[in-house]
Amino acid sequence: MSSGEDSLLSGGAPPSPSPRSKSRLPLVLSCLGAAVLIVVFVFLRSSGAKAAKEKAAKPDRSVPVVGLPTKLGDLPIYQNGLGTVTALQIVTVKSRVDGELIKVDYREGQVVQQGDLLAQIDPRPFQVQLLQAEGQLAKDEAGLKNAQADLERYKVLIAEDSVPRQQLDTQAALVTQFEASLKSDRAQTEAAKLNLTYSRITAPFTGIVGLRLVDPGNMVHASDPNGLLVIAQQQPITVVFTIPSDALPAVLKQTRAGKKLTVEAWDRDIKNKLATGALLAIDNQIDQATGTVRIKALFPNETFTLYPNQFVNARLWVDTLEKAVIAPTAALQRSPQSTYVYVVKADSTVELRNVEVQLTEGDQTAIKTGLQAGEVVVVDGVDKLQPGSKVTLAGSGGAKKRA
Repeated sequence: MSSGEDSLLSGGAPPSPSPRSKSRLPLVLSCLGAAVLIVVFVFLRSSGAKAAKEKAAKPDRSVPVVGLPTKLGDLPIYQNGLGTVTALQIVTVKSRVDGELIKVDYREGQVVQQGDLLAQIDPRPFQVQLLQAEGQLAKDEAGLKNAQADLERYKVLIAEDSVPRQQLDTQAALVTQFEASLKSDRAQTEAAKLNLTYSRITAPFTGIVGLRLVDPGNMVHASDPNGLLVIAQQQPITVVFTIPSDALPAVLKQTRAGKKLTVEAWDRDIKNKLATGALLAIDNQIDQATGTVRIKALFPNETFTLYPNQFVNARLWVDTLEKAVIAPTAALQRSPQSTYVYVVKADSTVELRNVEVQLTEGDQTAIKTGLQAGEVVVVDGVDKLQPGSKVTLAGSGGAKKRA
């Protein structure tokens, strides 16, 4: 047993390492550190290569949007107003004479022409009145002839001094009396003929008949408040609407220059155009309560698309903005600072562009500054975009080809 072992067995301190062992320890630690660095480097390099391959295999995601190109064109300027369709003429047809309604010669809702027979009142009482008046007229005509013949005889006798002068004067007065009676008889005859004509109720103008108010067999009177029927003229027809008083000078400028201003009638939702007409008249005063002025437009209404008392949206053409850069209104976005659009560039990325709006008319907007004709602007999918985002155009026709 060595002395070291003896010292351990005897409970002494362990022997200290030899100088040779101390010199190997740093070398071992250096080798271990180098090995660890090599392993980490190889791992990071392989991970980076793998990420690069994945990135190369999977391209950047682009945002699908809908874009439309701007264009250079003319933009009409309209004044819009809520209007009411009114018949050019509307008449409640009443009887001018009293009698029994024996015939109705129309269908409800029928288009009748001027002069068409609508209803017939029993004509027999008026025929009798006419016969009486004609009989009295014939009687007085015979009396006048006799009185005139006697007057001629008295003139001869007066020349011979055979009758007194007073008798001649009396006969002359009798002739004058018969002449006055004849005038009255002729008036009675014409009145009877007129009543007979009034028993035939005809259409005063071309229009559409409303619902029947009185049925055959009823007694009708000239004093009846409701009448027999209502006729409304619908070809042509008018629309009355209002525009702001501030827009009146521009309208008056065009009318005084002799221009014919077009008026369009649209439905409630302003989606379907119902008819096209022209400005007919401007009211002679402004409504101070609303600050508006009433306008009346005339429409041919060839297809009866407009109906009396129908509510429409009227659009009055006032002027045209020529050679303007026109962009879709849907492309405009607004912030507290400005109005802007997203413009699709040639590399399929988007650019946020501030614009100045000159005029908006429906789904088209004239841009004063900020856009050029032919540039593609995003109209759908804007909420997912940021400046520089890559996009894929879809459903934009010519804009898709441009990208």
